[in-house]
Amino acid sequence: MNFSKHCDSHSRFSAFRGIRENVPVWLGRQEKTLKQTAAEVKERGGNCVPVICDSTKDEDIEGLFERIKREQNGRLDILVNNAYAGVQAIFENMGKKFWEIDPSIWDSINNTGLRGHYFFSVHASRLMVAQGRGLIVNISSMGGLRYLFNVPYGVGKAACDRLAADMAVELKSRGVASVSLWPGAVQTELVSQFVLERDTPQGVNSKFKDVFANGETTELSGICIVNLAKDKNLMSLTGKVLMTCDLARRYGIQDVDGRSVADYTSLKFLLTQVPYLSWLSAVVPSFLRLPRFVLTLASNRF
Repeated sequence: MNFSKHCDSHSRFSAFRGIRENVPVWLGRQEKTLKQTAAEVKERGGNCVPVICDSTKDEDIEGLFERIKREQNGRLDILVNNAYAGVQAIFENMGKKFWEIDPSIWDSINNTGLRGHYFFSVHASRLMVAQGRGLIVNISSMGGLRYLFNVPYGVGKAACDRLAADMAVELKSRGVASVSLWPGAVQTELVSQFVLERDTPQGVNSKFKDVFANGETTELSGICIVNLAKDKNLMSLTGKVLMTCDLARRYGIQDVDGRSVADYTSLKFLLTQVPYLSWLSAVVPSFLRLPRFVLTLASNRF
Protein backbone atom coordinates (compact mmCIF):
# COMPACT_ATOMS: atom_id res chain seq x y z
CA MET A 1 0.00 0.00 0.00
CA ASN A 2 1.46 3.32 -1.04
CA PHE A 3 0.66 6.26 1.16
CA SER A 4 1.28 9.99 0.81
CA LYS A 5 1.14 12.13 3.93
CA HIS A 6 1.02 15.83 3.05
CA CYS A 7 1.78 17.50 6.35
CA ASP A 8 3.33 20.37 8.20
CA SER A 9 6.34 19.28 10.22
CA HIS A 10 4.69 20.45 13.43
CA SER A 11 1.48 18.45 13.00
CA ARG A 12 2.78 15.04 12.07
CA PHE A 13 1.18 11.82 13.18
CA SER A 14 2.01 8.20 12.60
CA ALA A 15 -0.36 6.27 10.37
CA PHE A 16 1.60 3.09 9.98
CA ARG A 17 0.51 0.92 12.88
CA GLY A 18 -1.09 -2.13 11.30
CA ILE A 19 0.14 -1.39 7.76
CA ARG A 20 3.52 -2.95 7.18
CA GLU A 21 3.40 -3.59 3.45
CA ASN A 22 3.17 0.09 2.51
CA VAL A 23 5.80 2.44 1.15
CA PRO A 24 4.67 5.75 2.64
CA VAL A 25 5.84 9.08 1.26
CA TRP A 26 6.07 11.62 4.07
CA LEU A 27 6.05 15.28 3.05
CA GLY A 28 7.08 18.45 4.82
CA ARG A 29 9.29 21.50 4.58
CA GLN A 30 11.92 20.70 7.20
CA GLU A 31 14.50 18.02 6.54
CA LYS A 32 15.25 17.43 10.23
CA THR A 33 11.71 16.52 11.26
CA LEU A 34 11.16 14.49 8.11
CA LYS A 35 14.19 12.35 8.91
CA GLN A 36 13.01 11.95 12.50
CA THR A 37 9.64 10.70 11.27
CA ALA A 38 11.26 8.32 8.78
CA ALA A 39 13.44 6.89 11.56
CA GLU A 40 10.37 6.38 13.76
CA VAL A 41 8.56 4.55 10.96
CA LYS A 42 11.59 2.29 10.46
CA GLU A 43 11.74 1.51 14.19
CA ARG A 44 8.15 0.27 13.96
CA GLY A 45 8.96 -2.08 11.12
CA GLY A 46 7.88 0.05 8.18
CA ASN A 47 9.54 1.92 5.35
CA CYS A 48 9.26 5.62 4.60
CA VAL A 49 10.45 7.98 1.88
CA PRO A 50 10.83 11.50 3.35
CA VAL A 51 10.37 14.22 0.71
CA ILE A 52 10.85 17.95 1.15
CA CYS A 53 7.83 19.60 -0.46
CA ASP A 54 6.35 23.07 -0.02
CA SER A 55 2.63 22.84 -0.75
CA THR A 56 2.52 26.53 -1.71
CA LYS A 57 4.85 25.81 -4.65
CA ASP A 58 3.12 24.23 -7.62
CA GLU A 59 6.40 22.93 -9.02
CA ASP A 60 7.12 21.03 -5.79
CA ILE A 61 3.71 19.36 -5.95
CA GLU A 62 4.05 18.43 -9.62
CA GLY A 63 7.56 17.12 -9.00
CA LEU A 64 6.34 14.91 -6.16
CA PHE A 65 3.67 13.21 -8.25
CA GLU A 66 6.07 12.72 -11.14
CA ARG A 67 8.34 10.94 -8.66
CA ILE A 68 5.46 8.72 -7.49
CA LYS A 69 4.74 7.82 -11.10
CA ARG A 70 8.39 7.00 -11.67
CA GLU A 71 9.29 5.22 -8.44
CA GLN A 72 5.96 3.62 -7.46
CA ASN A 73 4.65 2.88 -10.95
CA GLY A 74 1.98 5.50 -10.35
CA ARG A 75 0.43 3.63 -7.45
CA LEU A 76 -1.08 5.74 -4.68
CA ASP A 77 -3.62 4.32 -2.25
CA ILE A 78 -4.02 7.02 0.40
CA LEU A 79 -3.52 10.78 0.47
CA VAL A 80 -3.79 12.62 3.78
CA ASN A 81 -4.02 16.40 3.41
CA ASN A 82 -2.77 17.85 6.68
CA ALA A 83 -0.40 20.68 5.72
CA TYR A 84 -0.94 23.82 7.75
CA ALA A 85 1.12 26.94 8.33
CA GLY A 86 -1.29 29.08 10.33
CA VAL A 87 -0.86 27.76 13.86
CA GLN A 88 1.57 30.43 15.01
CA ALA A 89 -0.47 33.23 13.43
CA ILE A 90 -3.64 31.96 15.11
CA PHE A 91 -2.20 31.79 18.61
CA GLU A 92 -0.35 35.09 18.30
CA ASN A 93 -3.64 36.81 17.47
CA MET A 94 -5.96 35.08 19.93
CA GLY A 95 -8.73 37.32 21.25
CA LYS A 96 -8.50 39.80 18.35
CA LYS A 97 -11.33 40.51 15.92
CA PHE A 98 -10.75 39.91 12.21
CA TRP A 99 -10.61 43.65 11.43
CA GLU A 100 -7.89 44.11 14.05
CA ILE A 101 -5.56 41.65 12.31
CA ASP A 102 -3.56 42.14 9.12
CA PRO A 103 -5.66 40.53 6.35
CA SER A 104 -2.61 38.57 5.17
CA ILE A 105 -3.41 36.10 7.96
CA TRP A 106 -5.87 34.63 5.43
CA ASP A 107 -2.94 33.47 3.30
CA SER A 108 -1.05 32.12 6.31
CA ILE A 109 -4.04 29.99 7.26
CA ASN A 110 -5.56 29.00 3.91
CA ASN A 111 -2.81 28.91 1.26
CA THR A 112 -0.76 26.07 2.71
CA GLY A 113 -3.95 24.44 3.96
CA LEU A 114 -6.99 24.77 1.73
CA ARG A 115 -5.29 25.67 -1.55
CA GLY A 116 -2.62 23.03 -1.08
CA HIS A 117 -5.25 20.40 -0.25
CA TYR A 118 -7.00 21.06 -3.54
CA PHE A 119 -3.83 20.90 -5.63
CA PHE A 120 -2.67 17.68 -3.96
CA SER A 121 -6.12 16.15 -4.37
CA VAL A 122 -6.19 16.92 -8.09
CA HIS A 123 -2.87 15.21 -8.73
CA ALA A 124 -3.65 12.29 -6.40
CA SER A 125 -7.06 11.74 -8.00
CA ARG A 126 -5.48 11.41 -11.43
CA LEU A 127 -3.48 8.43 -10.17
CA MET A 128 -6.29 6.92 -8.09
CA VAL A 129 -8.92 7.17 -10.82
CA ALA A 130 -6.56 5.45 -13.23
CA GLN A 131 -6.13 2.51 -10.82
CA GLY A 132 -9.81 2.44 -9.79
CA ARG A 133 -9.31 2.79 -6.03
CA GLY A 134 -7.98 5.13 -3.35
CA LEU A 135 -8.73 7.22 -0.28
CA ILE A 136 -8.31 10.97 0.19
CA VAL A 137 -8.56 12.38 3.72
CA ASN A 138 -8.75 16.09 4.48
CA ILE A 139 -7.81 16.89 8.07
CA SER A 140 -10.34 19.50 9.19
CA SER A 141 -12.01 20.39 12.49
CA MET A 142 -15.29 21.36 14.11
CA GLY A 143 -14.27 24.89 13.16
CA GLY A 144 -16.02 24.04 9.91
CA LEU A 145 -19.31 23.89 11.81
CA ARG A 146 -19.03 26.65 14.41
CA TYR A 147 -16.86 29.65 15.22
CA LEU A 148 -13.40 28.62 16.39
CA PHE A 149 -10.25 30.77 16.75
CA ASN A 150 -10.97 33.34 14.00
CA VAL A 151 -12.79 34.03 10.75
CA PRO A 152 -10.22 32.74 8.21
CA TYR A 153 -9.83 29.52 10.22
CA GLY A 154 -13.54 28.70 10.16
CA VAL A 155 -13.93 29.57 6.49
CA GLY A 156 -10.97 27.36 5.59
CA LYS A 157 -12.20 24.37 7.59
CA ALA A 158 -15.74 24.65 6.21
CA ALA A 159 -14.20 24.71 2.73
CA CYS A 160 -12.10 21.61 3.50
CA ASP A 161 -15.26 19.77 4.49
CA ARG A 162 -17.04 20.89 1.34
CA LEU A 163 -13.99 19.96 -0.75
CA ALA A 164 -14.13 16.40 0.56
CA ALA A 165 -17.89 16.17 0.00
CA ASP A 166 -17.86 17.56 -3.54
CA MET A 167 -14.85 15.48 -4.62
CA ALA A 168 -16.72 12.41 -3.35
CA VAL A 169 -19.58 13.14 -5.76
CA GLU A 170 -17.24 12.98 -8.75
CA LEU A 171 -14.93 10.22 -7.44
CA LYS A 172 -17.41 7.66 -6.10
CA SER A 173 -18.15 6.02 -9.44
CA ARG A 174 -14.39 5.60 -9.94
CA GLY A 175 -13.87 3.66 -6.72
CA VAL A 176 -12.12 6.49 -4.86
CA ALA A 177 -13.34 7.63 -1.41
CA SER A 178 -13.03 11.18 -0.10
CA VAL A 179 -13.70 12.14 3.52
CA SER A 180 -13.06 14.96 5.96
CA LEU A 181 -11.66 14.01 9.37
CA TRP A 182 -12.19 16.08 12.50
CA PRO A 183 -9.72 15.28 15.27
CA GLY A 184 -10.48 16.70 18.68
CA ALA A 185 -7.99 18.97 20.43
CA VAL A 186 -4.58 17.54 19.50
CA GLN A 187 -1.37 17.88 21.51
CA THR A 188 0.92 18.82 18.63
CA GLU A 189 4.37 20.31 19.14
CA LEU A 190 3.15 23.83 18.37
CA VAL A 191 0.09 23.48 20.60
CA SER A 192 2.41 22.57 23.45
CA GLN A 193 4.57 25.58 22.65
CA PHE A 194 1.83 28.17 22.20
CA VAL A 195 -0.89 26.88 24.55
CA LEU A 196 0.32 24.52 27.25
CA GLU A 197 3.57 26.32 28.03
CA ARG A 198 2.14 29.86 28.06
CA ASP A 199 -0.44 31.82 29.98
CA THR A 200 -3.95 31.82 28.54
CA PRO A 201 -4.35 34.91 26.30
CA GLN A 202 -6.47 37.76 27.65
CA GLY A 203 -10.12 37.44 26.67
CA VAL A 204 -9.89 33.69 26.15
CA ASN A 205 -11.82 31.27 28.38
CA SER A 206 -9.63 29.57 30.99
CA LYS A 207 -11.00 26.18 29.87
CA PHE A 208 -9.08 26.61 26.62
CA LYS A 209 -5.82 25.29 28.07
CA ASP A 210 -7.61 22.43 29.86
CA VAL A 211 -9.12 21.21 26.59
CA PHE A 212 -5.70 20.83 24.99
CA ALA A 213 -4.07 19.51 28.15
CA ASN A 214 -6.46 16.56 27.88
CA GLY A 215 -6.27 16.42 24.09
CA GLU A 216 -5.60 13.56 21.71
CA THR A 217 -2.10 12.38 20.92
CA THR A 218 -0.77 13.10 17.44
CA GLU A 219 -1.01 9.40 16.60
CA LEU A 220 -4.74 8.90 17.09
CA SER A 221 -5.77 10.37 13.73
CA GLY A 222 -3.27 8.12 11.97
CA ILE A 223 -4.63 5.02 13.67
CA CYS A 224 -8.16 6.05 12.68
CA ILE A 225 -7.11 6.49 9.05
CA VAL A 226 -5.41 3.09 8.97
CA ASN A 227 -8.62 1.43 10.16
CA LEU A 228 -10.68 3.49 7.75
CA ALA A 229 -8.50 2.44 4.81
CA LYS A 230 -8.99 -1.23 5.73
CA ASP A 231 -12.78 -0.90 6.13
CA LYS A 232 -14.61 -3.13 3.64
CA ASN A 233 -17.50 -0.66 3.71
CA LEU A 234 -15.31 2.39 3.08
CA MET A 235 -17.37 3.65 0.14
CA SER A 236 -20.44 3.95 2.37
CA LEU A 237 -18.56 6.69 4.24
CA THR A 238 -17.34 8.68 1.24
CA GLY A 239 -18.28 12.34 1.24
CA LYS A 240 -18.87 12.42 4.98
CA VAL A 241 -17.36 14.38 7.82
CA LEU A 242 -15.97 11.86 10.31
CA MET A 243 -14.78 12.64 13.82
CA THR A 244 -11.95 10.69 15.44
CA CYS A 245 -14.43 9.80 18.20
CA ASP A 246 -16.78 8.38 15.51
CA LEU A 247 -14.04 6.14 14.15
CA ALA A 248 -12.76 5.20 17.61
CA ARG A 249 -16.24 3.95 18.45
CA ARG A 250 -16.65 2.21 15.07
CA TYR A 251 -13.35 0.34 15.29
CA GLY A 252 -12.95 -0.01 19.06
CA ILE A 253 -9.92 2.27 19.20
CA GLN A 254 -8.24 3.86 22.19
CA ASP A 255 -5.52 6.48 22.06
CA VAL A 256 -1.94 5.17 22.10
CA ASP A 257 -1.54 6.10 25.77
CA GLY A 258 -4.55 3.95 26.69
CA ARG A 259 -7.02 6.79 27.20
CA SER A 260 -10.53 6.63 25.81
CA VAL A 261 -11.21 9.07 23.00
CA ALA A 262 -13.33 12.05 24.07
CA ASP A 263 -16.71 11.93 22.34
CA TYR A 264 -17.65 15.53 21.61
CA THR A 265 -21.23 14.58 20.71
CA SER A 266 -21.78 12.67 23.96
CA LEU A 267 -24.35 14.30 26.23
CA LYS A 268 -22.16 13.32 29.18
CA PHE A 269 -19.18 15.18 27.72
CA LEU A 270 -21.19 18.25 26.72
CA LEU A 271 -22.61 18.57 30.23
CA THR A 272 -19.09 18.70 31.67
CA GLN A 273 -18.49 21.84 29.58
CA VAL A 274 -21.36 23.75 31.22
CA PRO A 275 -20.40 24.77 34.79
CA TYR A 276 -23.93 24.85 36.25
CA LEU A 277 -24.87 21.53 34.61
CA SER A 278 -21.62 19.59 35.00
CA TRP A 279 -22.96 17.74 38.04
CA LEU A 280 -25.47 15.98 35.77
CA SER A 281 -22.67 14.27 33.86
CA ALA A 282 -22.23 11.87 36.79
CA VAL A 283 -25.67 10.37 36.23
CA VAL A 284 -26.00 10.55 32.43
CA PRO A 285 -25.10 7.36 30.48
CA SER A 286 -22.12 7.77 28.16
CA PHE A 287 -23.94 6.21 25.19
CA LEU A 288 -26.40 9.10 24.88
CA ARG A 289 -25.29 11.28 21.96
CA LEU A 290 -26.67 14.38 20.33
CA PRO A 291 -26.74 15.35 16.65
CA ARG A 292 -23.54 17.05 15.51
CA PHE A 293 -25.28 20.38 14.84
CA VAL A 294 -25.73 20.75 18.61
CA LEU A 295 -22.05 21.67 18.72
CA THR A 296 -23.02 24.99 17.12
CA LEU A 297 -24.95 25.82 20.29
CA ALA A 298 -21.77 25.75 22.35
CA SER A 299 -20.12 28.99 23.40
CA ASN A 300 -18.65 30.84 20.43
CA ARG A 301 -15.59 31.85 22.39
CA PHE A 302 -12.91 29.90 24.16
